Amino acid sequence: MALLGDKEFFKGIGEIKYEGHESDNPLAFKYYNPEQMIAGKTMRDHFKFAMAYWHTLCGTGGDPFGPGTKKFPWITAKDPIEAARDKADAAFEFVTKMGFGYYCFHDFDLVDEATTLVESEKRVLKTVEYLQEKQKASGVKLLWGTANCFSNPKYMNGAASNPDFNVLAIAGAQVKIALDATIALGGENYVFWGGREGYMSLLNTDMKLEQDNIGRFLNMAKDYARSQGFEGTFFIEPKPMEPTKHQYDFDAATSIKSIREYGLENDFKLNIEVNHATLAQHTFQHELQVAANAGMLGSIDANRGDYQNGWDTDQFPNNVTETAEAMLVLLRSGGLQGGGINFDAKTRRNSTDLEDIFLAHIGGADTFARALLVADAIIRKSPYERLLNERYASFQSGIGADFVSGRLSLTDLSDYAVSHDNPDQISGKQEMFENLLNQYI
Repeated sequence: MALLGDKEFFKGIGEIKYEGHESDNPLAFKYYNPEQMIAGKTMRDHFKFAMAYWHTLCGTGGDPFGPGTKKFPWITAKDPIEAARDKADAAFEFVTKMGFGYYCFHDFDLVDEATTLVESEKRVLKTVEYLQEKQKASGVKLLWGTANCFSNPKYMNGAASNPDFNVLAIAGAQVKIALDATIALGGENYVFWGGREGYMSLLNTDMKLEQDNIGRFLNMAKDYARSQGFEGTFFIEPKPMEPTKHQYDFDAATSIKSIREYGLENDFKLNIEVNHATLAQHTFQHELQVAANAGMLGSIDANRGDYQNGWDTDQFPNNVTETAEAMLVLLRSGGLQGGGINFDAKTRRNSTDLEDIFLAHIGGADTFARALLVADAIIRKSPYERLLNERYASFQSGIGADFVSGRLSLTDLSDYAVSHDNPDQISGKQEMFENLLNQYI
């Protein structure tokens, strides 16, 4: 229920509780049991579920063909500070009723941007003071903050990659404000998403200068935050394109290369989004594995795309099979490093009841919880690990082990191949692995 003294926006909806998969209550978790222990941690700690301010509280359903369809009761006040406080009341009412422990935001999700940087900073600081009170009263924490350096028309040519230094400097000031807000609220992490950090045409683009400028910019932001006592992790969120033709943080592999190239590997990890992975023609689990292999699996944006649409539809996750594969990567790699799972997803344009926001988040949480249960059971009960190890058994002893340890030369390989040039055909057993996954679902 609402915190004492606050407005209540979601009337008639109480605390969402776990009731088990046999429950018919649409406003109850069927699989997400926050205190259930899985692989040595509670579900709550595995996921650290967070509400995303922008979609949940700001997204009214507008699209290129029409205005918004949703009339949110927290978007009525004309005074920007009063409106920001109403939105904060709605945010914390929602998060506490859902039983989630975290939220996350862009700077101007919290409060409307003003016409000047100075006034914008004043608005953010006033809103932060109110959020500090809300956090103290509720125990809810900030998973991460970030700056929206892509919506304002001045960023039409990018922010840190902008060909005009004046715009780059404004982006720096805006990021400083967002970092200050994140630090003041005890944010555990900070995210960079290069929404327009890319190009539409190479004909008018100095790619190397733009990418180097992004590297310089990220180092400056990191150094400033550390000087202010920020001890959290910085995340880069990959996306291949849209709105630009090509964005510089195309996918996990590209982002990891950039992080290492600009000397950021001790401070930065990745925030992997499901829909961004599929736009890059990868699977979500592929991107998680690439990040985990590099020791950079930091956080997750939970959503999905539509198989028939080639753009970022940001729908709530509901595919248990795909998510179970992703949770296998999560468990086998040791979990997220610093971050959690925020629902960067929006209810559909024609889902206009406030209750729909709860139903969507319940479904998303249950999808991840059910997938985690499946992945844990596969690891503990099935022959999965043994089958996987058997497939690579030739590298675990003898000359294969010598190769892995770096003790062979190309000549050694050639000499060995001469007497082993007709190897037995070994099946990959793909269908067996797929059947095994289905068996545990």
